[in-house]
Amino acid sequence: MTSIVVHYSEIALKGKNRPWFIARLVNNVRHATSDLDIKSVRSLMGRLEIVLGPTATYEQVRDRLSRVFGVANFLKAARAPLDIEAIAAAILRDLGDIDTPSFRVSVKRADKRFPMNSMEIEREVGGRIKLARGWHVDLDNPQLTISVEMLTTEAFYAFGKDRGPGGLPTGVSGKVACLLSGGIDSPVAAWRMMKRGCLALLVHFHSYPFLSRASQEKVRELAQLLTTYQHRSRLFLVAFGEIQRQVVLEVPAPLRVVVYRRFMMRIADRIARANGARALVTGEVIGQVASQTLENMSVIAAATSLPILRPLVGMDKEEIVAQAERLGSFEISVVPDQDCCQLFTPKHPATRATRWAVEEAESHLPIDELVSKAVADAEQEQFYFPTVAAGQTLPAR
Repeated sequence: MTSIVVHYSEIALKGKNRPWFIARLVNNVRHATSDLDIKSVRSLMGRLEIVLGPTATYEQVRDRLSRVFGVANFLKAARAPLDIEAIAAAILRDLGDIDTPSFRVSVKRADKRFPMNSMEIEREVGGRIKLARGWHVDLDNPQLTISVEMLTTEAFYAFGKDRGPGGLPTGVSGKVACLLSGGIDSPVAAWRMMKRGCLALLVHFHSYPFLSRASQEKVRELAQLLTTYQHRSRLFLVAFGEIQRQVVLEVPAPLRVVVYRRFMMRIADRIARANGARALVTGEVIGQVASQTLENMSVIAAATSLPILRPLVGMDKEEIVAQAERLGSFEISVVPDQDCCQLFTPKHPATRATRWAVEEAESHLPIDELVSKAVADAEQEQFYFPTVAAGQTLPAR
């Protein structure tokens, strides 16, 4: 069995834009498997086919497809002629020493011109398998499902099925700039936006040299993990300690956290606009910490005219932790570090800051100068998955 058939679901509802979504999915699958022995990736009727080379294994490709957004499910398959006898014979040959107490045959016809309907094909193919193997047919809870897909010129058959991550192909929804800390929430927020088809720029604020480089090392690990889903990432490392120091000198202690966050929004806004991103993304959750009350979130959002997307805003911590564990970011996020949130943080931050009070406190700061310097001094790092070989170049996107 040398093919993998990939199904998508939400893409099928995109009407006139469907060919563009499918083309992006094909491109993303090709990129995800570019270092494997893949002969071709092509679009068929309502599905994709990946043709494996001699050294590629299903397990290798399964790992990659489990991280390609837009993939609903996939299965290892083989081709057969559009003939009931040929299909049944090919299935029996490839079943090998597989044994099962019960089975069923599930048929889909992409081309309805085939003279038999799906139920008739299931009965005919299933009857031949039952006669040859003596297995019990169970349509409700079979131990083995044999899938048959009838196309225009050929059929595919497969045993079993693996789930994909769903969502939309990364890149179809445009760019966003994600504020990425070393904590639990923000990597999950970035991942959820990638799942909705967004290409995420990653922006991290650190307080080196006031604090250690530990938060930068953590965020690099998180960036590399997230890159396994969007295949290419750009990370901006923004020095924030000097801004915090000046805020401490000019802003009353209760308002400092809100002012810090407003500076982050301004800086992320500049980076986003310079790189074609149309929105900012945060891991904020209503009521989780002092800066995330509705009042404070409103004042913080006023510092930018870009939309701020908060994909976790209504989740509780247990839900976010569970998602982080599934993603694989949790073990990285819980490693102790010194991030910028720990520097110059007041003991009793305001939970209901007003815009006029914050703007009055900020009026003593050289806002534009501080923001411009932070953006100009930001370091940029690129991440790729699969890893780019020395001398290899990739097209810009």
